[in-house]
Amino acid sequence: MMSDIEAGSVNCVIVKDLSRLGRDYIEAGRLIQKTFPAFHVRFIAVTDHYDSRTADYNTKSLVLPVKNFINDSYCRDISQKVKSHQKIKREQGKFIGAFAVYGYRKCDGDKNRLCPDGYAADIVRKIFAWKLEGMSALAIAQRLNELGILSPMEYKKAHGEKFSTSFQTKPAAKWSAVAVNRILSNEVYAGVMVQGKYEQVNYKVKKTVVKPEKDWIRVEGTHEAIISHEDYEMAQTLSGVDIRAKNGSRRAHLFSGILFCGDCKEPMIRRVNRYKGREKVYFICPTRNKSMGCTRHSILEEELKAVVFQVLQAYVPLFLDVCGQQEYIRRTEVRFEEIAGVGKEIERLHREQDKYSELRAGLYEDLKTGLITEADFKSFRSIYEKQYEEITDALRKQEKLVKRLFCSGISSGVKLKKFREEMEITELNRDTLLCFISRIEVYEEKKVYVEFRGKEEFGKMAALKEDPEAKVREGRA
Repeated sequence: MMSDIEAGSVNCVIVKDLSRLGRDYIEAGRLIQKTFPAFHVRFIAVTDHYDSRTADYNTKSLVLPVKNFINDSYCRDISQKVKSHQKIKREQGKFIGAFAVYGYRKCDGDKNRLCPDGYAADIVRKIFAWKLEGMSALAIAQRLNELGILSPMEYKKAHGEKFSTSFQTKPAAKWSAVAVNRILSNEVYAGVMVQGKYEQVNYKVKKTVVKPEKDWIRVEGTHEAIISHEDYEMAQTLSGVDIRAKNGSRRAHLFSGILFCGDCKEPMIRRVNRYKGREKVYFICPTRNKSMGCTRHSILEEELKAVVFQVLQAYVPLFLDVCGQQEYIRRTEVRFEEIAGVGKEIERLHREQDKYSELRAGLYEDLKTGLITEADFKSFRSIYEKQYEEITDALRKQEKLVKRLFCSGISSGVKLKKFREEMEITELNRDTLLCFISRIEVYEEKKVYVEFRGKEEFGKMAALKEDPEAKVREGRA
């Protein structure tokens, strides 16, 4: 229309009311009072009884701007109501996106709930499994393309979804390292609904900006998880370090992503020395290798394997023994409320919470008796309330940890089922390492530190193992 007006093909614009021309009062006012008169165009709003040819000064300068402002306010009000409604649904864990993320589909009976999409969900599981095996994102993408597996974009198109994205740069979208990393970093696959990552600048501008991560809305347990939370966390750890494979291989070495220098905390690098047909493999600190400080921390691969294997052999029986305690708790049908109070840390936090609650209550008495001034009262109250809130938050996290342990158990977190069939680890492989170990650090003189996965949950169960029957009786008393 504006092109025809500028070309002189239009001399009159007629709309039902002023809101049909525009709800932005600045833009609408500019068109009516500047642009149309400049091109000698007559403007008529039928139901608002406005005609630019017959309107007087008061109508043009007072009535017209007020009506445009009301139309603008209506638009702003609708925008706020829609945002508020969307926020409520997000906080309830309801999915409000137009398209389900790859690996899921909208449930037939409830469009605000996600259900695993059998075929795509299997592809997601393979992507995470390959990542844990030591494959890079690029290697995973290449394998998916070689197998002829449709990319998320093409998969949606194949199912008749009118999906479009700015990420596509070619006629037929292929798997890429970026697409793989996008899946690996999406917490929705671990059963956590994460929404509200983006927001519009305002209701007049369609441009979106990324919100700080602390403002994202996360709700756990809203849908069935495709991969375990532990596998998701390990994938994030591996994504944060360099796990590139050597030339001619798609997989990185056995310790890739979990082996670090004990002093500078940098991922150690693998070196191979070949001499007269013999091969020696060892790991060294990359910082020292670049002449940037630190020390060499050299250790032969076979020596490292032997140390880690020995530690695992000693750890697994103890681990299975502690997990037996968890089965006892379930077998005796102990309620979570009876178990939540047995942790020493939880007991300490409860005592701290009671202390600050009493201190806060005593301030009022001190103020009444004149022991402290009103300024001191406000200052101490602020300090005590802050401490009380911090302790309450810490207590909530501790109880959440125990509840997660009680409901799902460590065994589900570290895939213990297959190890119950075989009480002894017979070989050291990638799956075994990632199942039990989260980090290995090498210090000088070949000292090795091994950090196990689920150590917090393990500690809780070890504490219960001391005298479970007495603790249960305490909780029931």
